[in-house]
Amino acid sequence: MSTTVAHRQQAEVTLDTATIEAIAEIEAEVIAPTQPARARITWSQPDTGLWAANYGGYYGGTVDRQGTHYFVSDTFGQYVGDFRSLEEAQRRLAERLHVVLPDVMRTV
Repeated sequence: MSTTVAHRQQAEVTLDTATIEAIAEIEAEVIAPTQPARARITWSQPDTGLWAANYGGYYGGTVDRQGTHYFVSDTFGQYVGDFRSLEEAQRRLAERLHVVLPDVMRTV
């Protein structure tokens, strides 16, 4: 059995700064297209150990502290998770809302 290996010679190319910037802009648009503006999340604390999310004017869900844990449920009452910090719980709810309510946009 034999294997043929083809070797291509590569040419060296020199690009000017304007060309490099143009290529970078095109790559940025292709790799990371512009994301729509996400809705703003505001938090209220209706009771001790309970935080409620307002997501772009809509009810977004809750973070409920039970001992040292923070239990999260989304706008539909679905369980999101159990977290060790309030910040992590709020961040995870925000991520969930961006997915389940993609049409809710930031209001200016």
